[in-house]
Amino acid sequence: MKSANNHLQNKLDERRASGNYRTLKAENELIDFCSNDYLGFARSQVLRQRIQAEVDNHPLSLNGSTGSRLLSGNLQYAVDLEQQLAAYHGFEAGLLFNSGYDANLGLLSSLAQRGDTIILDELIHASAIDGARLSNANRYSFKHNNLNSLEAKLKASKGNCYVIVESVYSMDGDSAPLTEILNLTEKYGAHLIVDEAHAIGLYKRGLVSESGLQNRIFAAVVTFGKALGCHGATVLSGKLLREYLINFARPFIYSTAPSFHHLASIKMAYELLNTADDEITALKNNISIFKENITQSAETPLIPSDSAIQCVVFKNNDQARHAANTLQSAGLDVRPILSPTVAAGTERIRICLHSFNTLNELNLLTNIINTLINAS
Repeated sequence: MKSANNHLQNKLDERRASGNYRTLKAENELIDFCSNDYLGFARSQVLRQRIQAEVDNHPLSLNGSTGSRLLSGNLQYAVDLEQQLAAYHGFEAGLLFNSGYDANLGLLSSLAQRGDTIILDELIHASAIDGARLSNANRYSFKHNNLNSLEAKLKASKGNCYVIVESVYSMDGDSAPLTEILNLTEKYGAHLIVDEAHAIGLYKRGLVSESGLQNRIFAAVVTFGKALGCHGATVLSGKLLREYLINFARPFIYSTAPSFHHLASIKMAYELLNTADDEITALKNNISIFKENITQSAETPLIPSDSAIQCVVFKNNDQARHAANTLQSAGLDVRPILSPTVAAGTERIRICLHSFNTLNELNLLTNIINTLINAS
């Protein structure tokens, strides 16, 4: 016990010394430029009321699901919801997972086998990296959104090859060139999987579906914890992959199923999304205002992005932390993203814009950031 505790303490001390020590922070009353609640659904009283009404309309529903879906936890409501979500996004089938992390972990760890190849964008989410590691397949990463780098990896691939990208990247906010990537994967007989976590909201059905590419990709992962304001995820695909995941995806097989309340939240969030044109327009307007107001600097660049995620790079942990502290002192909830979460030299403040942010809030935000940029 003593040696194990010494090891833990030493690792924590090393992290403190490097300035990378992580702590949990409770909710605050700062103006939200931090959360993934892009359309305000997480705080929506309309959504809350619709969820409660849906639960009330099913008085025999249980508080919990009682078990995994392969045992006692499956509901016809869940099966119907999966088909509704698949149809909404233009896919043949879908399978619900308890989180986006579980979805990527279950999909990638079960899909590729030893001797197969997984190729990941170097900025892909940690859940995809972890799923790829568990698969025992050959793993390569290609330079972010770089088609030449991707093609070189495709040429070296063996067995069944799966390419994993995000449609909108969580740390940079930029988008993948999906059509060009698809053309390459099809050329080499590889299969494209797209994580749509941060695209839903800005794009009502996701970037894949709104680009008309859903019939060409192998699978998409859509999560509900960002713009949809609830929790969970679905893997969208053909029926064959759905059946395969039911049989081989361990996070699905061995997890307790979502409760009825959880499922109702997802269904009602999608109903609200159908009528969220005003919120989507407001979000897009706020993105435009932010980009127009911010000072462009070669020393402190704004990463090119048309999404709700906007990042100003301060190039080291101390400067990024100082920028975030300055904004928080002014009542704005902006967080620093530090190495090793991002590569050294790309430390930044990550601003999440929302449909509910006001013009005064945006002006205060950009004025302070411009002052920080000019002083850097």
